[in-house]
Amino acid sequence: MLLKATIANCLWAASNLPAYLRFRRAVREPQFAQRRKLRDLITRNANTAFGKAHGFDEIRSYEDFTRRVPLSDYIAFEPWIDRIRRGEKNVLTRQPVTHLVPTSGSTGARKLIPFTAGLQREFNAALGPWLVDLARQHPGLIGGPAYWSITPVMSELATESSAMPIGFASDTEYLGGSRRRLADAIMAVPPSVSCATSLDAFRYETLLHLVRCQELRLISVWHPSFLTLLLDALPTFWGRLMNDIGQERANQLRRADPLKSETIWPDLRMISCWGEGAAALALADLRRRFPTVCIQPKGLLATEAFVTFPFADRYPLAVESHFFEFIDSHGIAISLEELREGEEYEIVVTTAGGLWRYLLGDRVQVTGWLEKTPSLTFLGRKGNMSDRFGEKLSESFVAHALAEVFGDKTPGFALLAPDEDELGCRYTLHVEGRVEADWTDALDLALRRNPHYAYCRNLGQLLPPRIFLISERSFESYSAHQAARGARIGDIKPALLSRTTGWSNVFSGAYIDCATANCPTGEF
Repeated sequence: MLLKATIANCLWAASNLPAYLRFRRAVREPQFAQRRKLRDLITRNANTAFGKAHGFDEIRSYEDFTRRVPLSDYIAFEPWIDRIRRGEKNVLTRQPVTHLVPTSGSTGARKLIPFTAGLQREFNAALGPWLVDLARQHPGLIGGPAYWSITPVMSELATESSAMPIGFASDTEYLGGSRRRLADAIMAVPPSVSCATSLDAFRYETLLHLVRCQELRLISVWHPSFLTLLLDALPTFWGRLMNDIGQERANQLRRADPLKSETIWPDLRMISCWGEGAAALALADLRRRFPTVCIQPKGLLATEAFVTFPFADRYPLAVESHFFEFIDSHGIAISLEELREGEEYEIVVTTAGGLWRYLLGDRVQVTGWLEKTPSLTFLGRKGNMSDRFGEKLSESFVAHALAEVFGDKTPGFALLAPDEDELGCRYTLHVEGRVEADWTDALDLALRRNPHYAYCRNLGQLLPPRIFLISERSFESYSAHQAARGARIGDIKPALLSRTTGWSNVFSGAYIDCATANCPTGEF
């Protein structure tokens, strides 16, 4: 396994060098790279149904493009995608749509994103530079296998009526061709585990392959809690795993501790996962579990587009992948060269998959530059705002407020949501892990920094906040609830803020309100 993975890693790195070199050139003149990308997309798709409807053959400039093509969300594209689903060709793209990739929207409604060979190349145009840069900074990663998290299927998509496949049988199909074969050779966990019939079975099969892999070098997951939940299951499964992994490996692990990951994977060098927005809290917990392993937060990657990725200690815009626009604080769409450091924007993408001036719904802040290309930090989803009485709490504001409340005592899971009972409405912080006695007052104070929330509190529209202490399985309960509303398990992304009530009925635990209860000082 070690030699096979090393050879595959070297070949994969070599195959990504052209994309790395193109990106290095593009970051010096990103405006040129972006205009070329837009020109190519318009020229190639002028004779599509969408291109004819919007006069692509008369577009000569970016200004022409913005006049003829409106900013649109998924609802506007849905009729076009329905035509593709029924088998019509040449609708949004001249290239054939090979798959419709499901993803969940912020409201729980599912979206189907067209996937083409061109979109695949756009993804590889960002993935390649990231992987080469990763290998340059951490050459030890090449010497062994990696675990790239696999999405459990847990649902049957093939029963849906569609002229083309919905979803991929394996996550590595995103790479395509020889890259997919190389990725499969590197993987410590085979794609077949995605066919597990239950979440417990999926976790056990995943852990079985991981525990067998002594030489594991890299772990790449989406949300950090995905990995921490796997690790939490290790003590429960440990005896069974020792019986199933084979005698030689079991002998190597005689003194291993399932609570100390470094005793199981001594060669682990890197963990890649989300680390911004709502994932920041879970990232802190992961760092505590792996104090000696380098943990690299991922950039902004959605099913629809690859926006940013880690590169040279920055998170540059993927200027060689798609055409990007940005909506500023005045609601005006601007191009890359008009961005300003420190300002916040909403992302708009145009891709080879056929999404034209698509409102991605993600908000970012410009934090610096790589050459002349902006480096961006993900702030949160634009649409995630709770506004029961005019308090206008956004997820990005809540993230800052909770960071202030928690300090260095970050819990493993946290979700702020409105909560109603016979006394009225208030915000409840649902949290699993260690809780401090002063968090209730600190939360109210931090939320009052939003003048709209403070006004509602002063009027008595909102009662003082309280805490619901979750006893166990917080993310699992959250995921199951979202899945019941139509979200696919692999697409569920935890949020720090929910606009809906009733979460105390979803989680196991109890309310803690130090304003009205006899609470001990210090920790709960």
